[in-house]
Amino acid sequence: QVQLVESGGGLVQAGGSLRLSCATSGRTISSSAMGWFRQAPGKEREFVGGISWISENSLYADSVKGRFTMSRDNAKNTVYLQMNSLKPEDTAVYYCAALRILAVPSSVEVWGQGTLVTVST
Repeated sequence: QVQLVESGGGLVQAGGSLRLSCATSGRTISSSAMGWFRQAPGKEREFVGGISWISENSLYADSVKGRFTMSRDNAKNTVYLQMNSLKPEDTAVYYCAALRILAVPSSVEVWGQGTLVTVST
């Protein structure tokens, strides 16, 4: 069973930056991409962005476009989420996930346990 472990969450002031990491214990044969999701208190989990393992393709939610950047290290089976210009509304638990299809956020096959990001004013 593939396991995903996020790290890098914490408390940051508005305008600051954080980098989240998601280390995978391997890859599922059917997962061609990794995604990041977040869930704020009292809200539904939402898709933040995704990145392909096998191409240069990535995509982002409009709410984070231009501020967040995903990258990957195939040799380490690790993906990263660089978050800049953070806003209080970015406060959430952030989850990484193995995606079967990059363009289909609902194609999650494995979830990580989540890491909390808190952005203070």
